[in-house]
Amino acid sequence: MTLDRRTLVKTGVAAAAAGGLTIPATAQAAPVSTSDTEQPFVDQIITGTSWAARAPSGTPTLNTGTTQKVVIHHTAYPNSTDYSVNQAIWLARDIQNLHMDGNGWLDSGQHFTVSRGGFVLEGRAGSLAALRGGTQQVVGAHSPGENGRAIGIENEGIYVEEAPPRSLLTGLTALCVEICRRYGLGAHVLFGHWDFRETQCPGIEFYKLFPRVRRDVARALGQRPSAIPARTWPNILSPSTGPVVRLTQYLLRTHGYQVQPTGTFDPTTVAAVNDFQVAHGMPAAGLGEVLGGTWDALVPPLDARSTGDAVLGLQSILRPKGYPVELTGTFDVATRDAVRKVQRLHGLEPTGKVDLATWCAVAGGIVRQEFQR
Repeated sequence: MTLDRRTLVKTGVAAAAAGGLTIPATAQAAPVSTSDTEQPFVDQIITGTSWAARAPSGTPTLNTGTTQKVVIHHTAYPNSTDYSVNQAIWLARDIQNLHMDGNGWLDSGQHFTVSRGGFVLEGRAGSLAALRGGTQQVVGAHSPGENGRAIGIENEGIYVEEAPPRSLLTGLTALCVEICRRYGLGAHVLFGHWDFRETQCPGIEFYKLFPRVRRDVARALGQRPSAIPARTWPNILSPSTGPVVRLTQYLLRTHGYQVQPTGTFDPTTVAAVNDFQVAHGMPAAGLGEVLGGTWDALVPPLDARSTGDAVLGLQSILRPKGYPVELTGTFDVATRDAVRKVQRLHGLEPTGKVDLATWCAVAGGIVRQEFQR
């Protein structure tokens, strides 16, 4: 059963006090918005001091003016039915122990954590202070290539086969609203971990809810659909891995570049991206970063008559996202049906043909049509 916020406050904080934990008296599952009578959201985030975080083993690095997106994760922990604040604190501690003792990192890798009960906790030390300031971010360890330019959020649970509870989505939405307000971002920069990395995170069923989360964040921010860019692509670069890199490599092959679709952004791929950019009148981006203009030039229109590497790229990124397609290189019925599902999810006309907007959505990007529902 999903507990409401008042129940969480009453039972969670009381249990924490009984257990000797240091929790702010106002700790609670996060609301989507606040009024004049409610505590500001940033003050509801449970600090590392409050959940008794260990001191970092080194000095965290602060970047100034680099924050450009949010990367959403799931923890891959079992889906607990304990929605209490005590569970949230246990989670934050366990993640920190795993990251420090198992991974050898100086602290928790993520900036913030959201429990299944909707509690929001500080992760890596200094993340909350940086959020308050809105000009700096602590460099994390949640996604190579994104650690110094994206805020990483871990969400308790594993969402490959089931969706997260409403309480978690409420906490996540409120946190994303706060991050966007503080850093001057829009709802169109909320991505999933697998948009930049070879991983099952954030999970097939969770990822399907991202358009809804982004719409809720946009509404809370007062962000009109007309103010949202037509397409916001995942700007991958050399530390990136996974399906989106593999897609890029297949697309480069359609333009005559002899790269292998390994999913690893190797030097050959970096060189091919840079050569492609220069050939199309764009500056060669550092680390081979694939920006929006590069994506626009890379992707060809596809339909039922299409075959070859571009179709293989399409199928190679649809498959790990839960769509039942095979890597045939032929635009078959299964591929057409998968494309239609993606189009419906993102508010696009379900033509089954792949145009620029559909390519963006398939690649893990965000399209304006998502917000026009």
